[in-house]
Amino acid sequence: MSAALTLPYVWAESAIQKTHSGSTVPVADGIAFYRKRTELLLKRYMLVSLQTGRVPSMLGNCVFRGKASSYRMRSFEDAVIFLFDIEKCLKKIDPFGRELIARIALQEYTREEAAQLIGQSTRTIVRKYAETIDILSRIFLDMELLEVD
Repeated sequence: MSAALTLPYVWAESAIQKTHSGSTVPVADGIAFYRKRTELLLKRYMLVSLQTGRVPSMLGNCVFRGKASSYRMRSFEDAVIFLFDIEKCLKKIDPFGRELIARIALQEYTREEAAQLIGQSTRTIVRKYAETIDILSRIFLDMELLEVD
């Protein structure tokens, strides 16, 4: 039995993207390396916003899954500055990308569940989410919220 038959989906993302001329170029100069760090920063944003007593602005009235954490910021002012910095970066993302981030990174839906909620195919959600996280990673790097090692 083939391994491809036992796995319902394989989440593979290529580091090479074809251009209109048919040549290949690396996607965002290796920015895909920062995807996990960006997702962790978004989870931290969610936790800190819940700890300060406010719902993240991009979620609005949505119902979402919550988790408690014992992590504390040094001061309330640090938490507020962190939240405003992240929100400033999220406003630079297109509305569809913000919805994907809200569903997948913040509300912790799977890509299949997000596809059903949004009304798009799973393949589209996987592709657009990876592109959005790469864009957000670049924004975080430019704003020095993520550090280059």
